[in-house]
Amino acid sequence: QVQLVESGGGAVQVGGSLRLSCAASGRTFSTYAMAWFRQTPGKEREFVASIIWSGRTTTYADSAKGRFTISRDNAKNTTYLQMNSLTPEDTAVYYCAADRGFSTQSADMDYWGKGTLVTVSS
Repeated sequence: QVQLVESGGGAVQVGGSLRLSCAASGRTFSTYAMAWFRQTPGKEREFVASIIWSGRTTTYADSAKGRFTISRDNAKNTTYLQMNSLTPEDTAVYYCAADRGFSTQSADMDYWGKGTLVTVSS
């Protein structure tokens, strides 16, 4: 069992930055790939980025490439999402997820956090 708690969301102006954190409980954290998704009202949950258990491989949605960076610290059981050059289109609830595989599909995730809200205003 893995429990995930996101933090770091908030309100930021266009062009600003935020760093989201996802703290995981459980001794098996380092065996999971970790991912970030986001969701806005009326839309499906959208993949943002993921990182393999070792941290050596990452993948990003096109919307995140060049602006967002996913990382992890297995010693701290924490995953991060550094978000730069934010736009209003990035406004969403951001969710952290743990995956025994290395998928970009929300249906494949094994555990979810409750989300943290990011609001980008002009």
